[in-house]
Amino acid sequence: MTRRSLTLGYVPGGTPAKWARIWAERHPEVPLQLHAVAAADAADAVRTGAVDVALLRLPADTSGLAAIPLYEETTVAVVPADHILSAFDAITAADLDGEPTLLPLDDVIDWAEAPGTPVDYRPETTKEAIELVATGMGALIVPQSLARLYHRKDLIYRPISDAPTCPVALAFPEGEQSSLVEEFVGIVRGRKPGSSRGQTQPVPKRTAREKTLAKQAARAAAGKVARKPGRAERGRR
Repeated sequence: MTRRSLTLGYVPGGTPAKWARIWAERHPEVPLQLHAVAAADAADAVRTGAVDVALLRLPADTSGLAAIPLYEETTVAVVPADHILSAFDAITAADLDGEPTLLPLDDVIDWAEAPGTPVDYRPETTKEAIELVATGMGALIVPQSLARLYHRKDLIYRPISDAPTCPVALAFPEGEQSSLVEEFVGIVRGRKPGSSRGQTQPVPKRTAREKTLAKQAARAAAGKVARKPGRAERGRR
């Protein structure tokens, strides 16, 4: 017999651990395979069947896919630890005006009017851009999860209070789904164990005997109430 499994793709900074833990608790007989995918390749990985479902960032080309929004990530600026911005708990876009900024080729921030002055060189990846920030080449604007993923002791990051957030979604093929994909989607949506896609189960009909016993119990209860003496009657006794 072929052993069934489910493959979950996730982009850098994605955090599938919670859902993987719940899956393992509910379906220990079905392995959940975690597969890291580049942000630019996540949607195609689902379309081609390389993964069954994927945690990806929006906006993305999700044609042919269903996408469930999950949460919004805070956008932050990464700068050297001795940078003047390190003195603040949070900054605004205006604080980055005139600041050299790095724009990696795998950039995932949808911010048409992002602050700063992009440097001429565009690093291939966010990880490479982080290393260049440490050299003082410029600041980097990324989702907070990526700043945490590539954290270095010589760098700090600060939330940009007026920046757009970075949406994260669960993507899977449109149309009829396998039972495993449906079950995983249910877990992500918070469905409880044993529920049937969130639908209320019909109440089973009572037998004739159960109805008769219920009526008898109701009459008996009513009789007890009727026979229970009131306070005035108790006073006359």
